[in-house]
Amino acid sequence: SVLRIRGGMRCVVQRVKSASVSVEGEEVASIQKGILVLVGISVEDTPECAEWMAKKLLAVKVFNGEDGRSWKSSVRDIGGEILLVSQFTLYFRSKAGNLDFSRAMPPDVARAFYQDFVERVRREYGDAARVHDGRFGAAMDVALVNDGPVTLQIEYPEPASQRK
Repeated sequence: SVLRIRGGMRCVVQRVKSASVSVEGEEVASIQKGILVLVGISVEDTPECAEWMAKKLLAVKVFNGEDGRSWKSSVRDIGGEILLVSQFTLYFRSKAGNLDFSRAMPPDVARAFYQDFVERVRREYGDAARVHDGRFGAAMDVALVNDGPVTLQIEYPEPASQRK
């Protein structure tokens, strides 16, 4: 038998020099050096998915080490900031050219799940002031200066191709 791990949380992580989110022309969050994370929540996600993803975001080494070598430091290691942005469109399917988002968690449930995830990331970081988020469900303007560029897609459960 095959063990099926429930979940499907997906994050697109961009290493940034700066990033911000505005809603209706008003800036609601901004960061300097750190990571911008687009957060996709699926209908199958559980609190365990969120816990794993929070830990993974804080552990992934996308920054240079103190010795200048690439891929040696995490956002927490460098004291960087995190900007989380809810992004249901990460769970699209194309059906005859039309977009279907039925794999994304419905907004009424996703709002509480996302807020819980933001709090998990803050607790995991240990410095809540360094973790910011956009406005759930709003039409947001996201601006960023990508550093590299470095962009990663992290999924739970982690695909075998991304494991060592």
